[in-house]
Amino acid sequence: MSPDTQRWTPIHGQPYRPAAYRPARMPQHESLTRAAELRARMDERRTVRHFSPDPVPEQVVRDAIACAATAPSGAHQQPWTFVLVKDPAVRQQIRAAAEQEEQLSYDGRLGDEWLAALRPIGTDAVKTHLTDAPALIVVFQQRYWLGPDGTKRKHYYVDESVGIAVGMLLSALHLSGLAALVHTPSPMRFLSHVLERPENEKAFAVIPVGYPADDCEVPDLVRKSLGQVMVEV
Repeated sequence: MSPDTQRWTPIHGQPYRPAAYRPARMPQHESLTRAAELRARMDERRTVRHFSPDPVPEQVVRDAIACAATAPSGAHQQPWTFVLVKDPAVRQQIRAAAEQEEQLSYDGRLGDEWLAALRPIGTDAVKTHLTDAPALIVVFQQRYWLGPDGTKRKHYYVDESVGIAVGMLLSALHLSGLAALVHTPSPMRFLSHVLERPENEKAFAVIPVGYPADDCEVPDLVRKSLGQVMVEV
């Protein structure tokens, strides 16, 4: 049975059932080569706010979401929903609501310290990426499991689980040749309304996906070095 047809069901309260895991060990020289190549590829990743309207291969986006859904999660509860938004009218509705919230934030809700931190990034309340990009992935976190009969079961480590999945999604998109942005308008309650999501889901991030525009620019920023982010003991 393929992963696309295999039906997941909750395992809450079921006994532990181990399964053999014997992946082939990668030769060291191949591991070193792959790690170096991956590091170089990922160092090219940039957050893009200026998108081309050119369509992207939908299967590439679906495969990236499938990769994100392999992320580890608390008690394997997989507390995420990825809503792929392609309809221009829905993307326009999301942009209008997001810009309304963002304007309030930039007019003072964020506070002077947060606005000063954003200034080198060059952002403002206008969010053209929400309609220029040919697709949006709206990620929702499932705060609890909701059964067809209304049964509720708490999910654990939801923020951590969904955060890891989003990181894997960004990596998969980048390595597949697409650009993306993590957009978190605050508050995001309007997304549940626009996309008609159930009561157990809460919006986590909006991720525009596409190709960079021909005149795309990004902030001239420098990443921390490995020595600045890693401590060996």
